Amino acid sequence: MIDLLVAGGGPAGLATAVHAALAGMEVVVAEPRPGPVDKACGEGLMPSAVRHLAALGVVPPGQPLHGIRYLDAAGGASAEAAFRHGHGLGVRRTALHAALAARAAELGVTVLPLRVDGVEHGPRSVTAAGVTARHLAVADGLHSPTRRALGLHRPDRPGRPARYGLRRHYPVAPWSRSVEVHWSARAEAYVTPVGPDLVGVALLTADRAPFDEQLARFPLLAARLPTGAGTAVRGAGPLRQGVRARVAGRALLVGDAAGYLDALTGEGLAVALACADELVRCLRSGRPEAYERAWRRASRRYRLLTGSLLWARGQPLLASRIVPAAARLPLLFRAGVNLLA
Repeated sequence: MIDLLVAGGGPAGLATAVHAALAGMEVVVAEPRPGPVDKACGEGLMPSAVRHLAALGVVPPGQPLHGIRYLDAAGGASAEAAFRHGHGLGVRRTALHAALAARAAELGVTVLPLRVDGVEHGPRSVTAAGVTARHLAVADGLHSPTRRALGLHRPDRPGRPARYGLRRHYPVAPWSRSVEVHWSARAEAYVTPVGPDLVGVALLTADRAPFDEQLARFPLLAARLPTGAGTAVRGAGPLRQGVRARVAGRALLVGDAAGYLDALTGEGLAVALACADELVRCLRSGRPEAYERAWRRASRRYRLLTGSLLWARGQPLLASRIVPAAARLPLLFRAGVNLLA
């Protein structure tokens, strides 16, 4: 019997598998999608995420990121904060997946083209997709079917506006060494350098409208991008996903499957990588039940800062003041950025 079955071969699942393999566990990853897995993602890694990857022996190709810059969509106020400790990295999601997959293969992790649809718990094991293991790590994404099968999904509050993400790449040389966050009245646009001649533009909004219609709300940004030269649009959402608990018997949730608030602060991958480490630590100590508390501790900063900023974004009187406040209070803005970093 293997030690760990991982449901989902995205970054969170592969990072969990690599941590487990480094700890001497026998690991199998169940991932039905062939090749590098892509998704709508801002593709900016915070310095903490870069450090977590380096600890796994993973150094993906990308563009160094030196900070975060907030800009008013109409061309008013702006604020910029540099990372104090290390640099971030703009990385194509497919390149990140390929680097993690290569490291997992190097460590002998088996990846099988299986889809986990249900889970059977035994007294000393768990079985899913025909594979029996001592434990199951559930890493099958934002809308995790395994989370629902385990009865751990918590529906969102009725009437709360759902937010969505849209991403497109443009063949243009990056004009900044920071991630730019452009703020309009109803949306944010994240511009991330991911190659010497490629930038990714991710839009976050509660409005259901085509990408080009949303981009028109950012005239200064749109003017920098070549018309008609963008790649196909990828979408994701609703972003907020509630979870009742991260542990159900021998099954433990990690990554977006463990619950998600919003992509507003760009910290999702850093949290996923940190929690993958905590999950394996709990299994190694023989205390899987301790993972719930470890997850809450590792994600506390993300939940607090993202929740606060999301609340302010939802207040009409406050939303228009976010960028001017960051410009007027540069020390506070730098502190917030480096707390995330």
